[in-house]
Amino acid sequence: MRRVLVLLALLVVGLSVAASADTIVTNKFGSVFFTSSGITSVGIQVQSFGSISVSSGALASLQFSTGACVSGCNSSGIPTGTSAMFAAGGVFDIVCKRKACGGFGAPMFTGAFSGPVTWTEISKNGQNLVFDLSGKITGMLANGATVSGFTSQTIFTTTSQLAKGIAHIGTGTTTLVVPEPGTLGLLGTGLVGIAGMLRRKIFSA
Repeated sequence: MRRVLVLLALLVVGLSVAASADTIVTNKFGSVFFTSSGITSVGIQVQSFGSISVSSGALASLQFSTGACVSGCNSSGIPTGTSAMFAAGGVFDIVCKRKACGGFGAPMFTGAFSGPVTWTEISKNGQNLVFDLSGKITGMLANGATVSGFTSQTIFTTTSQLAKGIAHIGTGTTTLVVPEPGTLGLLGTGLVGIAGMLRRKIFSA
């Protein structure tokens, strides 16, 4: 009977770990452009998506855009200080470019920013500037699962380029979290209850 209890406990732990597994996405290269409508990216290369990765070239492409600037920008939507904030919305899409992830043009993640996007200066060396662009995202994986997550993009530019609304992606990391399905939660709760009943029966015997 003790073996049954151990197996039930391990099953509950295994379900919770499987349900909370994160998908990590890494990217580099590309540029961003600022307008009164917000930030738009082009040419971002995804190197890894969860367990799938490439050593050279791009596994997939990432394209994102934000809502309009709500603070810290001029009338053209260009940040003018060490920090700015952009509205939620826009898009955050990852599209496969290789057979390993579904073939060219296959959607891997389709989403948008679900909260404000922050633009924060990390360092300044003369005319050279480095910023962090971060925000919460939500959307759908290729298998139809709805996920939420967070992206952080390191962006570099110069004061003259930024004044023209241009900056460039260094690296980026996005974490996508699959929420625990209600059915798994109910199953785990039920298994815990069964384990408790068996334990009481053992001790009462």
